[in-house]
Parts: sequence; structure tokens; C-alpha cells
Amino acid sequence: MTIAQDVTSQITRLRQHVADLHRELPRNALVVWTAGNVSARVPDADLLVIKPSGVGYDELSADNMVVADLDGNLVDGAYKPSSDTAAHAYVYRHMPHIGGVVHTHSTYATAWSARGEAIPCVLTAMADEFGGEIPVGPFALIGDDSIGRGIVETLSGHRSPAVLMRSHGVFTIGRSARDAVKAAVMCEDVARTVHIARQLGTPLPIEEHHIDALYARYQNVYGQSQPA
Repeated sequence: MTIAQDVTSQITRLRQHVADLHRELPRNALVVWTAGNVSARVPDADLLVIKPSGVGYDELSADNMVVADLDGNLVDGAYKPSSDTAAHAYVYRHMPHIGGVVHTHSTYATAWSARGEAIPCVLTAMADEFGGEIPVGPFALIGDDSIGRGIVETLSGHRSPAVLMRSHGVFTIGRSARDAVKAAVMCEDVARTVHIARQLGTPLPIEEHHIDALYARYQNVYGQSQPA
């Protein structure tokens, strides 16, 4: 496959960006050993950048990030792509507005997935970031696009950028890879808090109209406006 020069420059930038974002996963205690991955869509090309399979986080660099097409096939790189590449590729094929995908086995969120239970929206931080509960996706085996299908089916029409794939772990999506990493960090944070709250009693649900108002404010007002 011949890659245009302007796309090559995008890939070079994204290889470094994706390598840097992978450091956020162990830094935020979202992964152990070589588990988990971050990918980014290459703009204006049917390509993605993702980590290589089975390579430790301390060894990751821009040079060993790999490029795959949106069918999950290796396009460029000296290593095999992550075993989750087919799932990431399926998401990009079917959710064209998505620019980044993250997968983790973070402890508390994965514990919810092991129970096959959605995380209820009982925190304003959840309303802000997820717009409601964090849903559970179906059980699916690793290796083909079955996980990707489950992600798309669960999150299509849902405000949450995170899904708990049953008995597996967390997948998050975002307009950018950085947004997807943030969603993964926030997912684990609220999963832990809600778990602790349930040890103390029954968490109180937030009314739907309050969730809507909190989500709208956070998505449209919170933070700094972009410069003109």
C-alpha cells in the first residue's frame, strides 16, 4: 500500500502522540504488564496507529508503533499489531466521528464488567463525562471484530464514551485518542467510587433531568473556550 506524503507526516506525528498516551495507562493504574492499548485514527486516510502486541510499556516508542488499515491488516511497522486491532478497526469503520479508542482492564471497572452490571449514574462526575450510566456490552472473544461489533452496538445512540465489555474490560472512544484516554481514566475513577459507595449502603440515583443539565453544562460550558 502506497501512503501519500501528507498522510506519512500525519502518521509520524501520531506515532509519537500514541506512544506518549500509552504512558498515561500505567501512570493512572489502568493496566498491568502488556495489557491494554491506545489507538488513533489517521485523518484523511483509512488507517489507524496502535501499539504492537505484547511489548512492555517501558519499551514503547514512536518507532515501534504500528499502522493498520481499517480491516485490521498491518500496513507499516516492524511488529505485529495489538491483538485488539480488529476491534479498534471495526469501531473506526462504523463510527466515523471517532478519532481514538482505548482498551484497559482497570480493576474496579473490570470488576463491574465481570458482574455484567452497568455502573449507575449516582455521581455528578458521571453525569458530566458519561451522560448517564456506563453500559455493559456483550461477551465476545478476542481476535476478530466481535468485540468491535459489541462496542458499536452498545454505544451507538448512547452518550457514554465508555463500555464495560462483559467479563473482559473497558473500551472507551473519543473524538481524539487523548479524549478516549481521559474517558478511561474517569471510568475507573467513578467505578471505584460507586463500588465503595455500595459497600456503605445504596447510592442515590440522580434524576434524569439533572443528568441532562449536568451533561450539557460540562460538554458545552466547562473549561476554556478555544481561541478564535
